[in-house]
Amino acid sequence: MKNKIMTEQKKPTRKPAAKKPTTKRASTTKKASAKKRAPAKRKASGGKGAGNKPSWIKRLWSLTWKCGLALLAVLVVVGIYLDTVVRQKFDGQLFDLPTVVYARILTLTPGQDITIQEVRNELDVLNYRKVSQPKYPGEYSSSSTRIELIRRPFEFTDGAEGDRRVMLHFGDGQLNRIQSLDRGGDLGYLRIDPKMLGMLEKNVGEHRLFLKRDQFPEIMVDALLVTEDRNFYQHDGVSPVAIARAMVVNIKAGRTVQGGSTLTQQLAKNLFLSSDRTLWRKVREAYIAILLDYRYDKDRILEAYLNEVYLGHSAGQAIHGFGLASRLYFGQPIQELRIDQLALLVGMVKGPSYYNPIRHPQRAKERRDLVLRLMMQSELLTASEFNEAASRGLDIQDNPRIASRQPAYFQQVNRELSDKVGSAFRSGVGLKVFTSLDPVSQSKLEKAITQKVPELERVSGAGLEGAAIAVDRQTGEIRAMVGGKRTGYDGFNRALNASRQIGSLAKPAVYLTALEKPEEYQLSTTLQDKPISLKGSQGNVWSPRNYDRQYRGDVPLYEALSKSLNVPTVQLGMALGLPAVIDTFEKLGVDRQEIRPVPSMLLGSFTLTPYQVAQMYQTLTNSGRIAPLSALRSVVDNEGKVLFDSLPHVSRAVPEQAAWLTTFAMKQGVASGTGRFLQSQFAWAQLAGKTGTSNDTRDSWFVGVDGREVTTVWLGRDDNKPTKLTGSSGALRVYAHYLNDRIPQQLVLPWPQQISTVGFRRENSGALEYDCRSKTTLPVWDPQGHFKKGCESQPTDWLKKLFTW
Repeated sequence: MKNKIMTEQKKPTRKPAAKKPTTKRASTTKKASAKKRAPAKRKASGGKGAGNKPSWIKRLWSLTWKCGLALLAVLVVVGIYLDTVVRQKFDGQLFDLPTVVYARILTLTPGQDITIQEVRNELDVLNYRKVSQPKYPGEYSSSSTRIELIRRPFEFTDGAEGDRRVMLHFGDGQLNRIQSLDRGGDLGYLRIDPKMLGMLEKNVGEHRLFLKRDQFPEIMVDALLVTEDRNFYQHDGVSPVAIARAMVVNIKAGRTVQGGSTLTQQLAKNLFLSSDRTLWRKVREAYIAILLDYRYDKDRILEAYLNEVYLGHSAGQAIHGFGLASRLYFGQPIQELRIDQLALLVGMVKGPSYYNPIRHPQRAKERRDLVLRLMMQSELLTASEFNEAASRGLDIQDNPRIASRQPAYFQQVNRELSDKVGSAFRSGVGLKVFTSLDPVSQSKLEKAITQKVPELERVSGAGLEGAAIAVDRQTGEIRAMVGGKRTGYDGFNRALNASRQIGSLAKPAVYLTALEKPEEYQLSTTLQDKPISLKGSQGNVWSPRNYDRQYRGDVPLYEALSKSLNVPTVQLGMALGLPAVIDTFEKLGVDRQEIRPVPSMLLGSFTLTPYQVAQMYQTLTNSGRIAPLSALRSVVDNEGKVLFDSLPHVSRAVPEQAAWLTTFAMKQGVASGTGRFLQSQFAWAQLAGKTGTSNDTRDSWFVGVDGREVTTVWLGRDDNKPTKLTGSSGALRVYAHYLNDRIPQQLVLPWPQQISTVGFRRENSGALEYDCRSKTTLPVWDPQGHFKKGCESQPTDWLKKLFTW
């Protein structure tokens, strides 16, 4: 019984164990049977048998993972493409960089003939700040005999030089000593950083002045990060925290008031994408930002941002980068800006148009002060430093611009780049072009034209135009050029292209031709100022007259030139022969094809440009040595390689003695002749000059010469109508205005060999008679020593013939 009961109790336990295989097999058999019946059943019921097809959840899941794979493939392809684009741009030339043009580099040496006022003018033009005690680069102080300055660092053509603290000592119109205050002792020379004139390219959409990361002030970089991207050095290109924070702020405000983009995202958008507000653009922006952060270090990305960020417009061109914006708004290198000025630029990043300090100064100041406050809260500034910076005005330039662009001069630079550099010059690669422009001469010559021409229009009537060019008398380097009375207008350049009758400017070449023959002509040689008529090949008769319609009988040669008498000039020129005079013009640098060989050419009936006139007078007043005019000194690429370097080439064109004597007569023209208006103010400078007036006063010319420059000024009308101005009443007045500001150097010509001084007495007829006992003397060219015999005898027949031509 017991065994039976035990057997009955065990049965439930075993049954499940025994049934499991059976149940499994039955289920399997059932499924198999169902499979066999399925086709017939689907056929009968239209394929909707319950439990025999995947559910809608399974379909959705299948579609989802397939789309996910497709999206992943697209993202991989897009990522590879974007990565390639990013690497190509960042590993190559990141930006199209402009050709930056600089003025000449002023080199100071002990013993140099330069006054303390000239150096002050130079520093002022370069925007050096005058202070009581220089502490930073770009500052100077001055007394009556000394200038203390801290020269800015600059990368010259032969290498970079750091800032340098020096004391300049002046006396007797020259620089006596250059004292180094950094290391002690004296310096043999000091180069002053040149003025940046601007960018050569004018038809491009954007400009920037590329600076390396370590050239930006650290306080400015800190201010930028505090204001725009606090976690720049921590995030991976995209900051989820910043995005979330911006969303919260915008939701609370009910509008977009804050963005969540990092500096890296902003850079990605600026370099690679448009400004379209689309989701796809934001996705690509984030993707590129992550790639940038992965591929490049933070400082490399920051350097690119600092040079790329848009900060306004100037003359129709977008200004990118803090380096160029500093020049635009403050006229100084960014390294020299104060904290408040740096904060203004940082504040403009949020909205360069909205916070433009020119149009919206109040907004700009409020934004600047906010940046300063954030700096104080981040302990970049103390409370006192904040208060001092916030109390300042904006202090932007009165007329904000990158540089005082000189369009006429830039045209000449472009011309020389094409001629001298050729294919080596390529726009967009960041070349540095060093020119011979003197920023002081340029600014003063522009001022003379813009201020004096409107005054002279009261006489000439409206429509008077002007042009001017100043060249170094010894080297031929072009120091300044003005193409019209609208000095900043990039239009017709009259200095280069206005070919006008030169009038009496032709006369010195006639007298130079004569003085090359010392056995026949000297300054004292008597010329005839009497009526003359010349018959042409067509039977026409030409009867030249003096400007005042008077005749003087006998006149010395030098007086005929200094008083610019027409009749003696024509008589002399015809005696010399037109071919000989044309040869002289060619030696002086004038293309003989410009001159028609007729007698009226002796009075300047042919046409030249101010540029061509400047070349002629440079040769003449440089003791007969020609130096081809040039504006281009050197061209350097962005890696410091010198592509072109020019040295002035000077060669003998005409005899030194003849050129010297002609220049002496031009000095008499200023002392007592047609240029005597200058004598009352500048007698000490011993200037030389020549007036020129064409027929019917259509052209007014003056060429002035001091120890530094040959300056040519032209006035006239573009329609070639009369101006009612002579050379003396027109162009000469512009030159005088220029000298009032420029301060001329004394014109001292080296005394040539075989030049002696000889005494003369004036006869009643006006002629000069040789008299070695007379205190009235003139220089003579005496190659044979005829004038060195003393006073023991009367002049020989040869001398009498010489002085009574």
